Amino acid sequence: MTDQQRWDFLRSSGFPLDTMPFLDALGDRGLRFDRAYTPMPVCSPARVSLLTGRYPQATGVRENWAVDQARAPTDLVAALRGLGYRTLLAGKNHSHLGSAAFERSRSYMHTSGPPDGRSRDQSAFERWLEEMNHGVASKPAPFPLECQFPHRIVSDAIGFLEEGADPDRPFFLWLSFPEPHNPYQVPEPYFSIFAEDQVPERRCGPEAAAAKGPHWRWMRRLWDEKRPGYDAAWRRYRANYCGMLRLIDDQLRRFVTFLEQTARYEDTLIVSDHGDYAGDYGLQRKGVGLSECLVHVPMVVSGPGVVAGRNGRDFVSLVDVMPTLCEAVGAEVPYGVQGRSLWPLAIGGGIPAGEFRSVHASLGIGGLPWGEEERPPLHFDYAGRTLDELNAVTQSGRLEMVRMDRWKLLFDSLGHGELYDVESDPAELTDLYDDPDHRTVRQELTEELLRWTVRSQDDLPTARYVPKPAGRGWYMR
Repeated sequence: MTDQQRWDFLRSSGFPLDTMPFLDALGDRGLRFDRAYTPMPVCSPARVSLLTGRYPQATGVRENWAVDQARAPTDLVAALRGLGYRTLLAGKNHSHLGSAAFERSRSYMHTSGPPDGRSRDQSAFERWLEEMNHGVASKPAPFPLECQFPHRIVSDAIGFLEEGADPDRPFFLWLSFPEPHNPYQVPEPYFSIFAEDQVPERRCGPEAAAAKGPHWRWMRRLWDEKRPGYDAAWRRYRANYCGMLRLIDDQLRRFVTFLEQTARYEDTLIVSDHGDYAGDYGLQRKGVGLSECLVHVPMVVSGPGVVAGRNGRDFVSLVDVMPTLCEAVGAEVPYGVQGRSLWPLAIGGGIPAGEFRSVHASLGIGGLPWGEEERPPLHFDYAGRTLDELNAVTQSGRLEMVRMDRWKLLFDSLGHGELYDVESDPAELTDLYDDPDHRTVRQELTEELLRWTVRSQDDLPTARYVPKPAGRGWYMR
């Protein structure tokens, strides 16, 4: 799993630079879902939904600070542990699960790794990351590759599997890279692989954010106040981002090669929790809106029985991962899981017509949206240069999304709607919601969003009445 990786920065997705050749090769060997989406473009909500198979409105985790309030009947790790699997974590967690959920774990965040076993260079590297303040490095990282988290995480994972455990016992390994999340830095040769003048043009610049609405303008102003002139370095930002992808790709290759050499390579699922603006709209990281650069994520499944190919038809979600893997290994999927099993899609089985015709995502903590000129209390002191794009302003209110066919409909807590033709307008700059020529499309997507609003309601807790579960999470017949 990666953090903050865009779907469209892969050559297999049409990107002109070859950022992740090994991942693309894995996709050729397995099944690539070209229409995979996160349920919420925020780290913890997305990860909790992936592990529990429940939407953020059901888990109760709609911000990074709410993981201790997660509600779920079980999770993927517990289900596999119940079948006798070794459960292992190497990398970023940032979910509701503590270290006790795993037999072995070594956890990383974006600027820090496990405190034990660090070399002097690795400790200095982490101090350097802290000093970067989640910014964009203008020069190569002055530390060797062995200091970078993807290299250390793969080494940890290999160490777990080389331990003297029962070789016949199955294992579940969550290999979770904190990158390409900020801070945006990479050592040589990765810093120079993708030159700034090679980076393709972005879809839109700061002028687009100004036209998108109050939250977007507030976000742009915050960035300008904290990092004056930051947008001038957007090509360096993208070049570093691409270099980070290649570094991850090389470490993924290293790990898969180890698995193949030790006859352990079996089922693999590769996803990202959400995307990154990467300079689009003159923004960095994430924060406002449900643009494709944030919600559209890569998803590749490979392993025995998986039919190789590309699925460019069906809309799937990270919420679907938990029931999919449960069906693949024969674990029971409890009532209250809302995701849809993709396993029949992976092995070439039949599915009900229309079951995967659309996908749903959301953003926001609820209540009313803070206005552009309001100054609400923020969750830490913003007096210095530090900022957090996920704050009381950008996350206030509620924004719901449905993607179906070439269209995207957004609807917020104040009753404001937006409609975009994503194929002809990938940056979502031309709002067709009030266009009379698109009234029929708007009505169809409004009805589809209403279906998802009903479908994503929490079915728990149960009481005396006996509900009828949706087999495989499928509602269509």
